[in-house]
Amino acid sequence: MTTFDFSDVEAFLDCHPDLFEEYLIRKGKCDVVGRWLKEHQPSKVLTAEEKRGVPRDPLWPSNPDGLRRRSSHMELRRNFARSKAAHRTYDEHVSLSEHESQSSMRRRALLRKASSLPPTTAHILSALLESRVNVPQYASSAIDYKYRLKETNEREFFLELVKDISNDLDLTNLSYKILINVCILVDADRCSLFLVEGPAHKRTLVSKFFDVHSGTTVRPSSSTLNSNEVQVPWGKGIIGYVAEHGETVNISNAYEDHRFSDEIDKLTGYKTQSILCMAICNSDGEVIGVVQAINKNPMGTPFTEDDEKVLQMYLPFCGISISNAKLFSESRKEYERSRALLEVVNDLFEEQTDLEKIVRKIMQRALTLLQCERCSVLLLEDIHSHVVKFSKTFELMSPLCNMDHDISMEKLSCSDWLINNSIAELVASTGLPVNISDVCQDPRFDAEADQASGFHIRSVLCVPIWNRTHQIIGVAQILNRLDRKTFNDADQRLFEAFVIFCGLGINNTMMYNQVTKTWAKQSVALDMLSYHATCSKVEVDRLKAAKIPLSGELGIDEFHFNDFSLDNDAMITASLRMFLELGVVQKFKIDYEVLCRWLLTVRKNYRTVAYHNWRHAFNVSQCMFVMITTASFQDVLSDAETLALMVGCLCHDLDHRGTNNAFQAMTDSALALLYGTSATLEHHHFNHAVMILQSEGHNIFANLCSKEYSNMMQLLKQAILSTDLTLHFQRRTKFFDCVLSGEFSWTEEGHREVLRSMLMTASDLGAITRPWKISKQVAELVTSEFFEQGDRERSELKLTPSAIFDRNRKDELPALQLEWIDGICKPLYQALVKLNRKLQPMVDGIDANRRKWQELCSSNQQTHRASVSNQNPETCQSPELRQVAETNQHPEPTKSPKSDENPKSGPSSECDQGRKCDPNTESVDRLTSGQLSVEQSE
Repeated sequence: MTTFDFSDVEAFLDCHPDLFEEYLIRKGKCDVVGRWLKEHQPSKVLTAEEKRGVPRDPLWPSNPDGLRRRSSHMELRRNFARSKAAHRTYDEHVSLSEHESQSSMRRRALLRKASSLPPTTAHILSALLESRVNVPQYASSAIDYKYRLKETNEREFFLELVKDISNDLDLTNLSYKILINVCILVDADRCSLFLVEGPAHKRTLVSKFFDVHSGTTVRPSSSTLNSNEVQVPWGKGIIGYVAEHGETVNISNAYEDHRFSDEIDKLTGYKTQSILCMAICNSDGEVIGVVQAINKNPMGTPFTEDDEKVLQMYLPFCGISISNAKLFSESRKEYERSRALLEVVNDLFEEQTDLEKIVRKIMQRALTLLQCERCSVLLLEDIHSHVVKFSKTFELMSPLCNMDHDISMEKLSCSDWLINNSIAELVASTGLPVNISDVCQDPRFDAEADQASGFHIRSVLCVPIWNRTHQIIGVAQILNRLDRKTFNDADQRLFEAFVIFCGLGINNTMMYNQVTKTWAKQSVALDMLSYHATCSKVEVDRLKAAKIPLSGELGIDEFHFNDFSLDNDAMITASLRMFLELGVVQKFKIDYEVLCRWLLTVRKNYRTVAYHNWRHAFNVSQCMFVMITTASFQDVLSDAETLALMVGCLCHDLDHRGTNNAFQAMTDSALALLYGTSATLEHHHFNHAVMILQSEGHNIFANLCSKEYSNMMQLLKQAILSTDLTLHFQRRTKFFDCVLSGEFSWTEEGHREVLRSMLMTASDLGAITRPWKISKQVAELVTSEFFEQGDRERSELKLTPSAIFDRNRKDELPALQLEWIDGICKPLYQALVKLNRKLQPMVDGIDANRRKWQELCSSNQQTHRASVSNQNPETCQSPELRQVAETNQHPEPTKSPKSDENPKSGPSSECDQGRKCDPNTESVDRLTSGQLSVEQSE
């Protein structure tokens, strides 16, 4: 088999062009020819007329067959038609290709950004913006080919015209194809196509292609697309009549019809003779357009009935194609609008720190999305005020506007028309959008302000801007569509949806600014507080030079220490002695001056409340000190644990406000909002301790390495949080079980952590182990502080306080103390004694105090029975009724020396008869379920 190189075949065809032409005619395809025409477009050559400065119509190329008329007449005809139209669209100066290239560059930049940065929500949105809906393009068959088919095969010719428009979804390209095909179909000199636009009550006929000749290029250029648009009122002229009545108009002599206007002919010198005008309907029979054919060829002959019939056969296909193209165009618009809203969201993610920047982006998006001349955003000064007053106003001009304005942000002065815009004020006050198609006819518009501004307003669309709590924070306003049309319902819906996102962005930015200002205020306040809450250098120097007495001289090495024996300064020196005697100062290389400064500052940060003050903190630390030293816990606890426990005792009630956690939650205090309702005050105490440690010259842990420092802070946090009785109830069962079963292990970290928590609670409740006079005085201080909280509950919250907080029930204190001892205190200390016998003096102190409280309780009961007998002697004579009266006395649980816990009820009244309460009894279960306690602070 002989093989040929491509070069040999190409050389043969060059030598025999007739054979190539014959083969192309027989086997060539339309799409191949279309691609050849696209790649071999003739270069522009200046004609003689152009050289003389005569404008050339870009829609009418030179044609040797004489199909092209004089350009000057054509241009005059078009100009006159446009001048007589009701409206003229705005002529965009940026070509479609330039717009597409800029858009493509932006999308590529967004895609690069999305691919090079972490996959956050903003960058995912950027990637989504890359997708586009592309309109399929189909090349039209050659005009000569259509003429040849018309002469040789009418059936193939008609099918070719139908196929030519069947798959084209671009309305511009489709309209051109329809006009050219109609010209060829009825042998018309030229054609025009008018499409119905607008709502039913305001329909108009719009033609972007006026007087199109069959010799015109198929695809129009973007520069002529908008400039050729002509609008005809509904029902006016021949075209309006056909659209309104749906009838076919075939006139052999246009000048004999009263609906025809000869003004265009007079201006252009072109004489219109015959006209064939027919309506285009959709599948529902509604008129969606009108096609007009002028002057049948050869000139002077009228359009025939056959022309009407063949046009009636072809136009239904045109109606289907136009409907499909419109549907596709609407869906594409919706997609572009959704895409624009995504871009708005993307902008909001990228910029939420600067109000002017985000408003600028919003207005730029609005100008592009709604194709208007001017956009304004007005923000209210006070969203809660009934008086509408704008504090900030921004406006942006479109670069496509006729006015010579740069695309720049302007802050308008109070004298400008926008500040006093009554329409914006109306929208801000009512919350309803305002859409004015003609401001001159609307009484709400201020014409004087319009003249003073130098900017002529035709139409206004103004909508409110809402924040996330559905409050109006401002209004957004757009003016004058670029195409000189009015804002329709679709524009209003789109603008309202657009403004929803804008409102969120503006609200977030304003909130960010408020948070920034608040943070600055807090920073200043903390700086002031840290200055005033730290001790003075004079105090530090005095303490540093003072002689520190021994433990025996201070009495801090005894279990029965008198909580009220030392004054404020003596408690500081006693604290120094405890740190020195425990050896932690030398072990952790704590600077002595720093330790002095830290102790003085800690004292200064306790408030002057009745019980949870500096004295209570010192007494708790003394109780811990005596347990560690006297009971030999120092032998089993590490130095770090010892230091953390001592620091935790001194800091465990820092900045206590004299109210418990429940009160913080009920009043929605700042502490509850900051830390939540679980261990609110305990977290605050720990954070306050950290703040003091971080203050300059106060870090007693400064010489610890990173790992030791981290471990120390963890131990300190555990120590302070363990003073929350809720946490104590959760852990004590495990501790009791381990101790009573003999399974407690000093080497297991979990057991050691629980032990540290129990030691903190035992120190916190240590006042119950002191001698009777001291213990009773402490209980009265606790009760006094609780009564003050109860008074606030009654006055501020309008609540009836529980018995422990109600000063009207103070006689119940002994019974409450009995429940407190039997349900909370004694089980804890008994478990500790089981672990370490050297703690027995603490249990002995509890037993002694319990006997005293039992005596007071019995005395109160006798006094109460005597009072009841005096008031109701007959009732008391009955033993049964007396027994019922006694049974109805249900003592409330007592309070602990703290007041940060939620109330918990004490054990049952069996304790009143002196019966011991086992930790596993039902009464203790009521305590652990969180009903009430006495030392309910932490």
